[in-house]
Amino acid sequence: MVETGDQKTGSPIPNNSVFRFNSPFIQVILIGLVCFCCAGMFNALSGMGGGGQLDHNVVNNANTALYTTYAIFGILGGAIYNIIGPRITLFSGCSTYILYAGSLLYYNHHKHQPFVVLAGALLGVGAGLLWAGQGAIMTSYPPAHRKGTYISVFWSIFNMGGVIGGLIPFVMNYHREKADNVNDGTYVGYMVFMSIGTLLSLAILHPSKVIRNDGTGCTDVKYSNVGTETVEIAKLFANWKMVLIFPAAWGSNFFYTYQFNNVNGALFNLRTRGLNNVFYWGAQMFGSVLIGHVMDFSFKRRKTRGLAGISVVAVLGTGIWTGGLLKQRGYDYDDVIVNKSIKLLDFKDSGSAYAGPFVLYFSYGLLDAMFQSMVYWVIGALADDSVTLSRYVGFYKGVQSAGKGVAWQIDAHKVPYMNQLLVNWALTTISYPLLALLVIKFVKDEDKVAEDDELQTPSGYPKQSNDESINPI
Repeated sequence: MVETGDQKTGSPIPNNSVFRFNSPFIQVILIGLVCFCCAGMFNALSGMGGGGQLDHNVVNNANTALYTTYAIFGILGGAIYNIIGPRITLFSGCSTYILYAGSLLYYNHHKHQPFVVLAGALLGVGAGLLWAGQGAIMTSYPPAHRKGTYISVFWSIFNMGGVIGGLIPFVMNYHREKADNVNDGTYVGYMVFMSIGTLLSLAILHPSKVIRNDGTGCTDVKYSNVGTETVEIAKLFANWKMVLIFPAAWGSNFFYTYQFNNVNGALFNLRTRGLNNVFYWGAQMFGSVLIGHVMDFSFKRRKTRGLAGISVVAVLGTGIWTGGLLKQRGYDYDDVIVNKSIKLLDFKDSGSAYAGPFVLYFSYGLLDAMFQSMVYWVIGALADDSVTLSRYVGFYKGVQSAGKGVAWQIDAHKVPYMNQLLVNWALTTISYPLLALLVIKFVKDEDKVAEDDELQTPSGYPKQSNDESINPI
């Protein structure tokens, strides 16, 4: 057994081992590895611009189907997680990533678009399940004063998948300087990693079995039912917390289409796009650690730390989008697609001309991680139980994916690049004051959280008296 009871008092004896399989930290690492293999590889594939295909419309249409179903199952994902538990939810979700990568391999040979679109729609279902489960684990397992740290640990592991995933097309296509679409081996490499992640999802424990270092349980959640979850999901649309987070949710993946297709996909040749993605996702690892530190250690009060984190991201984001605006003034859709007057940059041959666009794309990755980690921290600060947070995260991911689906169609309809940039900038800018209001009105400081959670213990343990203190990890 991981915990044993004190023979005199009956109280749990804390187990401080970092390597306990049922510790929150190990479980967060495991879900990070699952997302590393599945969503991380998908991100690297998307970052190639058009999924590594010459015809971007194929992947644009597949992604529209993906994010349409994702919008639905992102919102329903939290309910499904609460009903069937993490293992089945995550395993089902991860398996759809393999199918999607396989559909692009199939398209390399048969140019059959409907199969890719169908695989995209099924991936939307799976992604909704995966990210609802991931969000519930990542936001509810950590103690209140370390949620930023746990989020940054997850985000670093997850985005290492994008780093490795970026190396796959870079290595596989290094000598194909004039190639327009990636080779078969690239897709096979992605499918191998996605299969490993699918099997690894079976190692995730039910939240009621996860025990913190002080002997308390993360949550004593029982399996829910369809009726309860239907009512609770409907309530989310009238919940002021979710109303305030809506613009951030809509905008938090909206910019991917612009960055992947119209920056990385428009300015660089194939092998350089893969290299750029190594640094794009590497920047995310650095950004998540940086903002996690600010939101956990910058000030004593949790509310103050939350506001500080939002301020840091707002200032940095404004600077990065300003840099993007200056670069975007130099080219547009006609230059890239119609006239092809833009000479694609290569990391070896373009010299100093490569440096500026590379730094911009790197900075976009940095901002993405900081923005999303900030939002996850805010969501995690709104509650502490897995049931509630799985619904909150499901709502967030559902709205996020709906916005992303719209973004892919905006690009497919050839909306000017400058307009896309300005919309992305506006969405992130609107989010900052609304998130700040959410922190001010609804986030509790740690001392209040401790009071609310003082009697929470793992199932089967006696409740602690009010004069017992809870030792932090």
